[in-house]
Amino acid sequence: MDALEAFRRDTRAWLEANCPKEMRSPIRGDGEICWGGRNWTFQSDAQRVWLERMAARGWTVPAWPKAYGGGGLSHEEVKVLKEEMAAIRARSPLESFGIWMLGPALLAFGSEEQKKQYLPPIARGEIRWCQGYSEPNAGSDLASLQTKAEDGGDHFIVTGSKIWTSYADKADMIFCLVRTDPAAPKHLGISFILFDMTWPGVSTKPITLISGKSPFCETFFDGVKVPKANLVGTLNRGWDIAKYLLTHEREMIGGGAGGLLGGRSPGQVAADEIGLDATGRLDDAFLRTDTARAEVDALAFALTMARYKDEAAAGGRGVGDKSSVLKYYGTELNKRRYELMMRLAGHGGLEWEGARSNDGELPRAWLRTKANSIEGGTSEVMLDIVAKRLLDLPSA
Repeated sequence: MDALEAFRRDTRAWLEANCPKEMRSPIRGDGEICWGGRNWTFQSDAQRVWLERMAARGWTVPAWPKAYGGGGLSHEEVKVLKEEMAAIRARSPLESFGIWMLGPALLAFGSEEQKKQYLPPIARGEIRWCQGYSEPNAGSDLASLQTKAEDGGDHFIVTGSKIWTSYADKADMIFCLVRTDPAAPKHLGISFILFDMTWPGVSTKPITLISGKSPFCETFFDGVKVPKANLVGTLNRGWDIAKYLLTHEREMIGGGAGGLLGGRSPGQVAADEIGLDATGRLDDAFLRTDTARAEVDALAFALTMARYKDEAAAGGRGVGDKSSVLKYYGTELNKRRYELMMRLAGHGGLEWEGARSNDGELPRAWLRTKANSIEGGTSEVMLDIVAKRLLDLPSA
């Protein structure tokens, strides 16, 4: 405990000295998120400095080994770092599918050469990744994917398409599931490969959502040549990697339930929008009850996520099938909280454009949450996994 407290003191002092003042406020919208990548333009000098300082210390990926650009921190030290960042309202220096999904998969399944080649640039925010999983006829039934990678000697020839590829039009590289043995059962014959989005034969087309804004794209592969050195893991055993990566994706999506507009909780939104009565309580009994319920549910969810992560760290393995619990409850909670904020905003929540509403930030975000229970596995699929793999219930 003495060593951990010393680490806390040192971390607090370092953050106080190195986190720019401009990076100590909640992120409001995608425009203030640092995604990194070859073509990234920093929104401010403070954003650049904050990323460089955190990356140099390995704290963009604090739990990764130092050999791969990480901080080499223990599970307990990572928790302390997050607590101290939260205490000064420090922003995340870098958001990245490479950090959330590909990195853990490479650490578990990648060769030493692949780890050294790809992980340090991810940690420094130099490469932006996208995920090539879903296809027009392979969404919830992902193993039905038909994008093929044919043997071209020392390379694969990839042909097919993906859909709902988040930020594909901005990504530098893609981690992609392809079918390498069409004669095998559908869960077999799938491989996991990496390639550059600028290579010949790769193209993207944006998908517009009802919110008027969208990170999603269709992605097309027309005879893309991919070196076999870019195969991760064993040929035709990519489904093992796919399942492992999905647990991290679902944990990530579920954990996003805590991200609200401007960092405000429903209670803070309620106080701002409807005001307080003479006793300091929300001046609407029904909304007061709903707001309290939402905040208690959010605290319970945060504690559950922390418990699962502690159990996973103690057991030396990932969250596993429990990620389905986090994904289901976290996304459904997020939808309910935005429904509540729309009620709290009243007619103001209908404003779609203009500086006062930050171009309709709230209603656009509310509409965007409708996809939470679909992306990364539908809520129905998550409940099925919980029933079969965690509760061991019999099939119908």
